[in-house]
Amino acid sequence: MKGTRPLDNDEIRLVSVCFDGAFEARNCGLFMLGVSTGGRISELLSLQIGDVYQNGRAVTDLLFDKSVVKGGEVSRAVPINRDGRRAIDSLIAWHRDRYKDTKANRPLFPSRNGRGEKPMSRRTAHDVLKNAFEAAGLNGHLATHSLRKSFAQRLYDRTSDIFAVQEMLGHKSVSTTQKYLGVNYANIKEALEEISLESELDIPHLLGGSLKKEKDETLILELALRGYDLSKPLREDAEEPTAEIVKVG
Repeated sequence: MKGTRPLDNDEIRLVSVCFDGAFEARNCGLFMLGVSTGGRISELLSLQIGDVYQNGRAVTDLLFDKSVVKGGEVSRAVPINRDGRRAIDSLIAWHRDRYKDTKANRPLFPSRNGRGEKPMSRRTAHDVLKNAFEAAGLNGHLATHSLRKSFAQRLYDRTSDIFAVQEMLGHKSVSTTQKYLGVNYANIKEALEEISLESELDIPHLLGGSLKKEKDETLILELALRGYDLSKPLREDAEEPTAEIVKVG
């Protein structure tokens, strides 16, 4: 959805614990697979158990078949990280508990109605995620597409490789991928703190008082700024006051 924003890792953790009820595992699994694989909501809802669980374990690479990929031209494979594999394990356990089996052709994210033969709708997915975002106390424009953007932004922040992100998202053009990526807000916030005046060396404090306009204090300040050690003060009893000035560094 145009204009939606991504979530950072802390926000993802917050949202992940905001699902509850009989379909908690299903809803949390949808969220975690979304932020871990970058799948479109339509691609995620089309998944079946056999797509993510094979030979008694969660797959390490998820294939979005071209039949469900936007445009329908090529399939796309995405590695699944620990978060995604853990979500799959929870989903499989939930299917076993609720439906007593793990049929390969059952929708991974089934509707509440019936015996799980039909996948949940996009409207339901939107409502489920919206409620979790609100419960986590998040603000900004968040929707189902935020999952895909979160994957893209976090992958780019980690790799700085826009072409890798393009490949994982299945974009035809890198210019489309660029529209997904914004600045790293956390890094910008840290940088702005670093350039604030408060973060600079507190010279007046180190000199033992506030700055004045007298020539001596101006000289002392200038020497301190240039890196000289002024820990040994001027000798007032000397005929000609002297000071031991040592260049630091």
